[in-house]
Amino acid sequence: MPTAVILLAAGSSSRLGKPKQLLQYQGQTLLRRAAETAVAAAAGAPVVVVTGALHEELLPELVGSPVLAVRCLNWAQGMGASLKTGLFALESACTTWASVIVMLCDQPYVTPVLLDQLEASYIRTGQPIVAAEYGAVRGVPVLFGAEVLPLLHELPNEAGAAQLLRQHPQLVATVPFPEGAIDVDTPEQYAELLRSEALPINRQ
Repeated sequence: MPTAVILLAAGSSSRLGKPKQLLQYQGQTLLRRAAETAVAAAAGAPVVVVTGALHEELLPELVGSPVLAVRCLNWAQGMGASLKTGLFALESACTTWASVIVMLCDQPYVTPVLLDQLEASYIRTGQPIVAAEYGAVRGVPVLFGAEVLPLLHELPNEAGAAQLLRQHPQLVATVPFPEGAIDVDTPEQYAELLRSEALPINRQ
């Protein structure tokens, strides 16, 4: 059974001062890069992109991509609201899927290979939740099996997926992803990302 993907892109980027979804990295916006990663990993399963603070502004970045863009009207309440909006859209679609990966658009080192590793670990371990692990953090991207989707529906609007990982550690398997610690929330972090882009190791 395929794995669907929910890509959360609803925030206002208040700490950054401009939409992080539209920042350029390696010739693409972060949103387009994340959407293409999600589509490649989903391999025909549905991909839902959840917008919020911006919607019309982000749609041009999704043109030609086989994703469903939905707007979370109460995005400002928190990540849980956006996640549940995406989950409702998936469950309303006339498609079949057995698990869902939740990912963000501001982790530029997420790849289809990593998302495939989450799915492989889910199958291999039988654990209903598989999270990326960086340092002492278990977080996104994270896969949820169908058996734990009721927990997502019960998630408070102001909480994120990390709350479920803390509340139910016995249900969680992990996949190492040291680069998961690199995201883009501030101008300094974006500048550091661009500096790293120029390094030879990132030209491959």
